[in-house]
Amino acid sequence: MYRKIMQFLESWKKSAHRKPLILQGARQVGKTYTILEFGRRHYDNVAYFNFETNPKLNRTFEENISPDYLIPILSHIAGQTIVKGRTLIVFDEVQLCERALTSLKYFYEDAPDYHIAALGSLLGVAVSRAKFSFPVGKVDMKTLYPMDMEEFMLAMGEDALAKQIRKCFAADTPMPDALHDAAMQLYRQYLVVGGMPECVLLFKETKDYLLVRHTQDTILASYLNDMSKYNTVNEIKKTRLAYDNITVQLSKKNTRFQYKLIKKGGRASEFENAIEWLCLSGIVSRVYKVEQVRKPLENYRDIDAFKIYVSDLGLLCAKKDLAANDVLYMVEELDDFKGGMAENYVDVQLSVNGYKTYYWESARGAEVDFIIQRDGQLIPVEVKSADNTRAKSLKVYMDAYKPAYAIKLSAKNFRFEDNKKTVPLYAAFCI
Repeated sequence: MYRKIMQFLESWKKSAHRKPLILQGARQVGKTYTILEFGRRHYDNVAYFNFETNPKLNRTFEENISPDYLIPILSHIAGQTIVKGRTLIVFDEVQLCERALTSLKYFYEDAPDYHIAALGSLLGVAVSRAKFSFPVGKVDMKTLYPMDMEEFMLAMGEDALAKQIRKCFAADTPMPDALHDAAMQLYRQYLVVGGMPECVLLFKETKDYLLVRHTQDTILASYLNDMSKYNTVNEIKKTRLAYDNITVQLSKKNTRFQYKLIKKGGRASEFENAIEWLCLSGIVSRVYKVEQVRKPLENYRDIDAFKIYVSDLGLLCAKKDLAANDVLYMVEELDDFKGGMAENYVDVQLSVNGYKTYYWESARGAEVDFIIQRDGQLIPVEVKSADNTRAKSLKVYMDAYKPAYAIKLSAKNFRFEDNKKTVPLYAAFCI
């Protein structure tokens, strides 16, 4: 299955300024498969080392972490010669060996001709908690997210449809009705299956939603296991409580995160470490409110007002135990949840495309779901789960800030009018 990050990896390999690469992301997003596939295609051989399955590896890094010392030993362990520029060295689950992480600095300074990639699923948590000697400025960093809507479509063999969507997005011309309906159906399938590569592959081969749900439940169980394994005893229960409650809060009309909804009388001081753990692990993302819509947006965020979205739509549906058919046909019983689910979907697509997302709220309660910086402009993005696209809040925002244009995502076909770019939900990957 094609992953867009391959283009980045190819550029990284060719770059004259290449540094050791740290590829981070939540568990099961496909980091190991992607990097090994990249190595298979572009190198003579891959020397792969996993610090989780082979804890004895840590001893190799205890005495000396200079490349001259490490390379002969690593070659012996891997059973193959490591050659500069022709071998890809892979350190998997590198968060389990602080010295291996630190060694990347010396590979950059003393042996830059070696191509080395380190993978970490809980790297942010480990670095934050263990106070690692992180090789700041000595590494390239990239985050791998679950598969986005376009990657899902390509996996389903819908290459031509994905190209047509990009064409209509660029020209603001409607898709033919039959193609629009087909793309909306794929969008709803994506909500159920999500972007975890194992789930997408299983759905591609079987079209069996029950098998997909079983795999999603297994991934969720591994997340809960991580919360126990990579957390302090005091924080385990709080982290699980917070994670369980995120999906509940997405069902509220106001999706702004409220600590008091985790438990009666809950406060930030009690749960902020748990929320931070979930963010650092890549399981969720936090979207702050901006008090003023000015560049840089980061300077104007309200640290006490934020929304939280989960990293994968399929896991969201599994967590809520939503029946596949209820989502595929968008039954009325889901009315309270449709808005939050559509917002979560759009946040995932925007994050994959590298946007840092924020939201805006007026003094009188008008709210715009996302504010992004696109092509140097601050652009409001409004999300509707169906084809009812009346957006009073968006009008309030546009009257106040006069943006170059606005983006409205809904079930409606492409068009551009009244300075608003209407984009079908399935085309969020184009933004």
